Amino acid sequence: MATITIAKKHAHPHRKAKEIAERVAQELERRFQLRYAWDGDHVDFERPGVSGRMHVAKDAIRLEAHLGFLLTPLKPVLERAIHSQLDELVDAPKAPAAGAQKAASANAPAAKASAAKAKKRSG
Repeated sequence: MATITIAKKHAHPHRKAKEIAERVAQELERRFQLRYAWDGDHVDFERPGVSGRMHVAKDAIRLEAHLGFLLTPLKPVLERAIHSQLDELVDAPKAPAAGAQKAASANAPAAKASAAKAKKRSG
């Protein structure tokens, strides 16, 4: 029996880390027909020949999967898919906070007016 063990560190709030784990689980379900269910901070998943668990900790997402004999040749494919998905989701740039966006929007008219005055003076 082959085992896949993956750990990806993160700096996200716990809720965001759980959202990332949910998206990984959805992708595994879509690509490999793995059924999954949440149990607290764990995602249990399975299908014939595969079983495993993903744990969302405060600083990392850890996944362990056990492959049956017939699916052992898929180990590299599964590992690449999981690594790729975790890398993409965990390392995605964070969007600015809503308050920062509102402040930037509120200051935009003033910035435009200053730029127009400066252009008028120089031109």
